[in-house]
Order: sequence, then C-alpha cells, then structure tokens
Amino acid sequence: MTWNPFKKEEAQKPAEETVKSEPVRGEKKGRPTPKMKEAQNRNLRPLVPADRKASAKEAKARLRAKEDAEYTAMQTGDINHMPKAERLPWRVYIRDYVDARFNLGEFFIPVAIVILFGSMIVTTVYPQLSLPLMILMYVYLFAVIIDVWLMWRKLKVKLVEKFGEKSVAKGMRSGTYAWSRAIQVRRWRLPKPRYPKRGHFPE
Repeated sequence: MTWNPFKKEEAQKPAEETVKSEPVRGEKKGRPTPKMKEAQNRNLRPLVPADRKASAKEAKARLRAKEDAEYTAMQTGDINHMPKAERLPWRVYIRDYVDARFNLGEFFIPVAIVILFGSMIVTTVYPQLSLPLMILMYVYLFAVIIDVWLMWRKLKVKLVEKFGEKSVAKGMRSGTYAWSRAIQVRRWRLPKPRYPKRGHFPE
C-alpha cells in the first residue's frame, strides 16, 4: 500500500471547516434577534412631531381653553377651578378679610381721576384752585397708605395664628396681594367676592 501525504490533508480539511463554522461559546452575534428587533421597532417614537406647526397650535389652544376656564371660575367664584395660587387657603382668607372691610383705597383711583380732570378744567377758570385740589389728592393718598398699613398689620397676625409663618413668607407675597386687592373697586375684584355685602369677616 502506497503512502499518500495528500490524503491526510484532505481528511483534516472538513474538520477544520466545521470548527470554523461553529460560533465560539460566549461570543455575541452583533445583531438583535428578529423578535428583539421587532420589539425595538414597536417602541420607537418620533422625538419631533410630524407637523410641528399643528402641534404648537393645538398646545396653544389647550392653554387658552384652560386660561378661559380659570378666568370664568374667578368671575363666578368657583374656587375649585381657579388657578392654583388662588386656591391657597391663606389667599382665600385674605380675600374674605379684605372684602369684608371698608377700604379707603377702594375709591382712590376714581377720586384721583376726578381730581385730575377737575383740576385741568378749573385751572382755565380759577387757577388758584388747582393747588388745593392737588393737596387734597395727596392727603387722600396718605390716608389710603395708613389704612392699608393698619389693615395688613392686623391681618398678618391672624394669618400667622391660623396658617403659620409660611402664609406671610416673602415668597408668598401675601402683603402685596392684600393691598392690591384693597385698592380695587369691590365689584371689579377678581376673584369675585364670595359675599355681596361687607361685614362677613373670616373666622
């Protein structure tokens, strides 16, 4: 029998090819399985809407509807649908307290307008009356400031007793809220007063 060296190489060749074709244990495939790929495709969501102009218009319409609903709630006195800031318990207390008392500042803007127009008319006929009218307006303004200061001094004590220091903290702007409401004409205030007449002080 003749020895052929090429037969040994041919016999080893299929074994080597078989070893190469089998994946090494622990080696990653480098691509997701078909099921995983389908799941990933289902979870994909566009980061930017297809029609950004229409999306912005829709968001603006929703915001406008929300603001209209809140404004209507303040006009009707529906506290459950007012803006979040107006539903704070100490703000409700401030509104009820201010609405219950007689405030000098409530009439300041109408009186100031009358005095200014009156002084312009009177100046053409009786120039000497313009100075007394201006003095009268400043005296009234000074009286309004004192009235608002006395109101806030008493109201602040009540707020601290009932709601704690947080109700009069700087970030709450409770003082500004109280005096700005006090210088508005009662029927023009928003949110609308809960009682048609004065005298209903909160407990």
